[in-house]
Parts: sequence; structure tokens; C-alpha cells
Amino acid sequence: MAVWPRWGADYVRGRSQNRTPGRRAGGEGGPAPSLSNHLTDRGFYSRLRHWACRGMQVPKWGCPRPVVLVGSPYSRYPRPAPMPHPSPAADPEPSLQAENDALRVEIGELRAQLAAAPEPPAQPDQYAQSQARFRTVFENAPLGQKIITPDLTIRQVNQAVVNMLGYEQPAELVGRKILEFAHPSHCADWQELQTRLWQHKLPAFSLETCLVRADGSSFWCQVHSVLFPDDGAELGYTILEDISERKSLEASLKRVYDAQETILQLATHDLKGPIAQIELLADLLQREVSSRSGQGPPPPEMVHYLDLIQAACFRARSLLDDVLYVGDLDQNGLEKRPTDLHAYLAAQAELHQLEARTKGINLVLDLPAEPVHVRLHPDKFGRVIGNLLANALKFTPAGGTVTLGLRLEKGKPRFMVRDTGIGIPGKLHAQLFDKFNPTRRAGLHGETTTGLGLFIARQIVELHGGAIWLESQEQQGTSFFIELA
Repeated sequence: MAVWPRWGADYVRGRSQNRTPGRRAGGEGGPAPSLSNHLTDRGFYSRLRHWACRGMQVPKWGCPRPVVLVGSPYSRYPRPAPMPHPSPAADPEPSLQAENDALRVEIGELRAQLAAAPEPPAQPDQYAQSQARFRTVFENAPLGQKIITPDLTIRQVNQAVVNMLGYEQPAELVGRKILEFAHPSHCADWQELQTRLWQHKLPAFSLETCLVRADGSSFWCQVHSVLFPDDGAELGYTILEDISERKSLEASLKRVYDAQETILQLATHDLKGPIAQIELLADLLQREVSSRSGQGPPPPEMVHYLDLIQAACFRARSLLDDVLYVGDLDQNGLEKRPTDLHAYLAAQAELHQLEARTKGINLVLDLPAEPVHVRLHPDKFGRVIGNLLANALKFTPAGGTVTLGLRLEKGKPRFMVRDTGIGIPGKLHAQLFDKFNPTRRAGLHGETTTGLGLFIARQIVELHGGAIWLESQEQQGTSFFIELA
């Protein structure tokens, strides 16, 4: 339905109205233009269509409302053609059918190509590959390898173990218990292995034991065992290494060492007697010389020589005592008992206070406030503390300080002997604890040393399950530390 300007509608209906439209743009107001003028005015329709399409208002001499022109019987322009309506959708069935047919043809071609292509090589089973690799390593390893069950039954064994035990085929060992091949005095070794692996669940365990060959001879072997899962069970994978040659060398070295120690002990005992006699005779001569007071003073040379004899005898006796002490440590070990370290260290420091005062050295005791108790051998450990204090007093000048201290480090007692002396060169540190070490030297006051003191100290500390070490620099003092387990 067309919407016309109000005055235009009146003309269409044949009703003439005497109204004066508003002033036209650029002119004066006057009588309303006739309809014929509008119908023949192409500019009017052009403007009217422009305003109507943009939804704009017509001039005030027209309708103030938007005008939509859809055609008029009075227009000299043809009625606009109606908008074309979309044609009804074509039937989709023919196109879908064509696509399906094309897909069927393509699938058929792909199937034909797949059937004509060669089949890819079959992928090998990963588990089978792993088993093959393990079997190759297991059977060709130079070291003996076997797999045992929790009751120590041999499930699998390689040729190296077969050769060690003097057999020919692995089948001769499979199904038998390893205890059948253990030396009677070493069955407990395998029982310990069984306990550690399957009861305590240790991931790995090692031991040295003795096995018996098929001909009755025995040999030493080192055993390394680990647990691994297998079908819900835990089996032991064991590696055996024949160490008979190494054990033979160790036994030979021990025999040589024992022989040397025996000779040294005998020589020490045999030498103590003559040295004691020389020392006694030198003492008698000194008394004899001193008793002749009415005959004038003895010759200075005689007195000097007698002093040298006594000093040499003292050094020899000290050396023999140290050698005998080392032998006693090797043979008898030690027995430990609970000890109050506060009272113990105070007594050790008191034994050296007189020497410290004589040399003008300040001996300090540095102990923690809380009491500390530990199990040790009082006499032998006292020799360690005494040796360290004596060395500190030997190499600290007058006016210096020697400190005997104790601390608890992670629950373990740590002893310290520190001095402000001349220090020890770093190149000598590694040899200080050796037997008869070549780094020994006389003290600042001429004191002698046997070269066994620190060696004995280390032996005693290790027998207590501890460790000893030092920190030192030349002219900056020395600190010895001992930590007990």
C-alpha cells in the first residue's frame, strides 16, 4: 500500500484544497502546485525517491513523514519489478547419490591399491628382543652369573660359574641350592645374603666367601647380588668373581708383615736389656764423679759425655717402648668403657701444666657446658691426647697458647688440640701419620722424637672407630682434630 503526501492524496481523490504550502526552498509561498505539474516534473520524483529511500523528510511543502514510493498509475516511470523470490530448493537426492557413488569408486580404488602393495615387515616383539639381549650378555659374560630364588636355589647359571665350580654343563647346577657348593666354614655368608636381600629388602649386597669345586678344592670369590622382580616374585641376580689370586697375595703379604713384626718384637725385647744396663752404668759413673768432691771438679768433657750417654739411652728406651706398644695394639686391640670427658680431659691437661709453665706457654682447657660421655679406653686414648699436647708444647714458643678443646658435632664428640706455634708445611701433612715418618724434627728446646707418636695416635683412634686429621700452615700454628663414632 502506497503512502502519499497528504496534499497529493487529496488531488488523487479529486478533492481540491486551497492550502498554501510552506515556502519552497529558494522561492516565495503561493498557491499549491497542481498535480499535473508534479506528474510531469522529473526532478520531483527523483527527489522524492531519494528522500523515501533514505528515510528522510520531504520539504515542508510536502508530507513531514517518511515517504515510500512503490509506483503510481500517474507516474511516467514504469512500476519497479517485484523482488525475485528464491526458487524452491532442488531435490538433494540426485546430488547425494552422485557423491556416494564417487566415494564408493574412490574407496574401491584405495582397497585395490592396498591389496596390491607389499606387506610391511612384521615388527619384532620388544620383549623377545630384550630377552635375547639379556641371554647373550648372561651366557657370554666373563664373570660368573647366576639367578637364585629366595631359598637359594639356582634357577639359571652361565658357563663361567660352571667352569669355576669344575662342572661341564649348566644343567648340572640348575635346581641345586648354592649351599651345596659353600665351604662348611662359610655357609653363614650365604645365609646372611639371604637375610639381607629377602628379609631386610636391601637392594644390593656384597660379600667375600669360599666355594668348593667338584674335585673338593676350594677357592675364594667375591659375590655381588641384587634383587629384581620376575612374574610377581623376587629373584636374586648374582655375579661371582674368582679372587683366589688376590687372596693369595694378601696372605703372602700378611705372612711377611707378621714375620717382620715378630723380628721387630724380638729385637726390641732383646735390646731393652743392654740399653737398660748402659743407662745404669752411665748413672753410676755420674754418681761416682759427683762423690769426688774433695778431689776437685770433674773434667767437663767427662760430664758432657756421661750426659750424652744417658740421653741416648733415654731415646733408645722410648723408641723400644713405642715399638712394643704398636705390637700390643695389633695383637690385643682395646676394651672401651664409659668415660666422663670433662673430668678425663681436665686430668690430661693437668699432667702437662708443669711443662707448659716451665716453657712460658699458656695451656687452656675449652670444654662445653653440657656433660659429655663416650666409650673409650682411658689409658690408650690418654696416650693420644698426651702425644698431641707434648707435640704442641714442643713447637710453640714462649708466650704462645695451647688449647685442649671438646665439641659435639652432630652428636659426635670432637677433640681439638690447637697451638700458636711454628706450624707444619703443607707438603709434609700426608706423611705425618706414617710409621717412622721422615718428617720428624727436634722441638724448639731440643726435644727429640721417635717418629712413631702420630702413627700410634692414628692406630688408637681407628681402633676406637674414629678419625684424626690436622690443619696447619707455617708460622700460623697447628690444629689436630679427633672425632669418635
